[in-house]
Amino acid sequence: MIYGTAWKEETTARLVEQAVTAGFRAIDTANQKKHYREDYVGDALLALKAKGISREALFLQSKFTYKEGQDHRLPYDPKADFTTQVKSSFENTLKNLHTDHLDSYLLHGPRSGRGLIESDWEVWTAMEELQKSGKTKFIGVSNVGLHHLAELWQKAKAKPQIVQNRCFAVHGWDEDVRGFCLSKGIIYEGFSLLTANPQVVSDPGVAEIARRLKATPQQVIFSFVRQIGILPLTGTTDPKHMKDDLEAGSMQLSEADVDAIGAI
Repeated sequence: MIYGTAWKEETTARLVEQAVTAGFRAIDTANQKKHYREDYVGDALLALKAKGISREALFLQSKFTYKEGQDHRLPYDPKADFTTQVKSSFENTLKNLHTDHLDSYLLHGPRSGRGLIESDWEVWTAMEELQKSGKTKFIGVSNVGLHHLAELWQKAKAKPQIVQNRCFAVHGWDEDVRGFCLSKGIIYEGFSLLTANPQVVSDPGVAEIARRLKATPQQVIFSFVRQIGILPLTGTTDPKHMKDDLEAGSMQLSEADVDAIGAI
């Protein structure tokens, strides 16, 4: 399970430190001060290192975000070409996180909803070079439709290894993209699993499964998504929920339970 750091502002460092202390070993962030404080994540990493939790014990994932997704606090010169923007943003990320490499680096989202455009390909090529140099182990993309992903897989020299999308139960938990990922061996990360699906979390059928397993409905949902091929992100700010969410990793639902939740 990955700990997500979006929308936490000045509480970011404290919450990341709490999450890792609770047992999380994967952290998701982005070089986008509009929604993330990557620099505060770095502050937490320094504090954790002092407690004996090394950089090598953690999986760090960040993202390149286009100007359109940023506010005025840009991590690059917007007048520069996209290759330079990616390099500048990435180097700033390494500085923020006090590391010399990332485990995963994602394009925060394609620039057009219709399909991949020239800027996307320039950014992806720059990301391929970062991976080739060993500065990041994985590269991938976030907030994509199936048409984006299929085109990227078909034409890219280095194939995407990770996809991160918001999951809605009404869309079959992103069934089309998730299915493509499963067929190609791409890691599928899902976010907003609880907040985007309150009708499922509060469903009587989920409550009954939770009672039977002596679990919470939230733990049931996290167990469900894992079993259908989703690596879950959670951004909880509650220390008890951090513990509960991690414990869901050892739960196993029956096939009938998985089918019942999928039918809601």
